[in-house]
Amino acid sequence: MTASTIDTGTPDLLAQLDAGVLTLTLNRPQARNAMTRAMNEALARELARAELDPEVRCVVLTGAGGAFCAGGDVKNMAAAGDGTVGALTIDQAIHRQRVNQRETAGRLFKMPKPTLAVLPGPAAGAGLALALACDLRLMAGNAIMTTAFARVGFSGDYGGSYFMTQLVGAAKARELYLLSDRVPADEALRLGLANWVCPPEQLAARAQEIATRLANGPAVAYRYMKENLNRAMAGEVDECLDLEATHHIHCGQTEDHRAAAQAFVEKREPVFKGR
Repeated sequence: MTASTIDTGTPDLLAQLDAGVLTLTLNRPQARNAMTRAMNEALARELARAELDPEVRCVVLTGAGGAFCAGGDVKNMAAAGDGTVGALTIDQAIHRQRVNQRETAGRLFKMPKPTLAVLPGPAAGAGLALALACDLRLMAGNAIMTTAFARVGFSGDYGGSYFMTQLVGAAKARELYLLSDRVPADEALRLGLANWVCPPEQLAARAQEIATRLANGPAVAYRYMKENLNRAMAGEVDECLDLEATHHIHCGQTEDHRAAAQAFVEKREPVFKGR
């Protein structure tokens, strides 16, 4: 299968599908990939499409030019004098923000396919929240994370406070939000904010290796794993047990399970077809 480039409708977001891996690249390197409305709207569209496209089996989110994402474009906010409302009423601005957050960070977190954030450099503010919304995170050794919100007088958005608290606990999340310190890659790995750290020159190859494994994995089982894990974050234990039972029995009826069981008996690697 050859890689195909997808027209996202804006140069601020690049998209390429290759062997089941959809790579979405935030593309404003001159501004460390700070968000624009065009970028956010395109990201929402591409994630919605990816969720329903059977050809997409894994989503990789990364940034161009040595950065992941600086979050909101603070320079433009300062120039405009109002970075959250503009010509809208406050209620309209709040509603637009809620919809966009659900369609980007929310979809990365909830979509029934594995999502991988690849950080070649800094992830800050809402950009960090997008990375934390993904299932897994791979960082270059020189990348950093920072909530950054306290430094620009914001309380935080894109679900970062939820994802951060789930990953590192309430006390550490409060420290990272209130003080907005920079977290280097090795510390992010220790805290559990990152799953892997590698030298910058190995980042692309390592990302491809992980994404390929995910794309070739059992898609039905992954779907139910994500639902189980997400429900477990706030669910009651009996609800989790019941949901696991339902999903486990269903997976037992899939072609993927039968093929994998046979491969196990024959001491070889299974080939998953996503059904």
